[in-house]
Amino acid sequence: MAGQQADGRTREGVARLLLERGPVTAVAIAEALGLSPTAVRRHLDALVADGEAYTRDAPRREVRGRGRPARLFLLTEAGRSRFGHAYDDLAISALRFLAESGGEQAVRAFAERRVATLVDRHRDAVAALADPVDRAEALATALTREGYAASTRSVGAGEQLCQHHCPVAHVAAEFPQLCEVETAAFADLLGTHVQRLATIARGDAACTTHVPHLAGEPGGRARQIPDGGKSP
Repeated sequence: MAGQQADGRTREGVARLLLERGPVTAVAIAEALGLSPTAVRRHLDALVADGEAYTRDAPRREVRGRGRPARLFLLTEAGRSRFGHAYDDLAISALRFLAESGGEQAVRAFAERRVATLVDRHRDAVAALADPVDRAEALATALTREGYAASTRSVGAGEQLCQHHCPVAHVAAEFPQLCEVETAAFADLLGTHVQRLATIARGDAACTTHVPHLAGEPGGRARQIPDGGKSP
């Protein structure tokens, strides 16, 4: 038990350094915490596996010598949420004011702009794939990078896109327009009708969206998103 608690405190320290200094290398974190790079990488790998962090290559100008570029680690929105904040209260207050002054359509317009900003960052990569199921897999990868810890799995005549974390779940519980607009954006991006089966905002374990297979396509193809969470 004591070892688990110490392990948890160390991981919290690693995550906090990512919050305060990210993007940062494992070596820099190890030096700051007085730990070995190997020990730090174990915690970083766990954060990445849980969808709380992701990596990117360091710019070449920051790399010394030859070989592969150093990896920089950053927190996802899911990783940032472990530290807590008052953003939910602020967002709910702002949307309440927007609803009172501009009506339901003003809230929906805000939601559409928010989702468009998120989706447009990944539109080219997803749209380059012809099959809606392949697009769903690419979308899950993109959503994981945005902090939603997403994955896909084949179920019957379609694919289920599962988001195991929602950074705006508390806000969406009062303003379901956020979920409705997100579902419509997924349908547009995937090029097919989709159906939202469950949402974290309504108390479900994950946000689950059904993506049908193309007509005549055999079902049951196994899908696994490397950086995503486990399907429910």
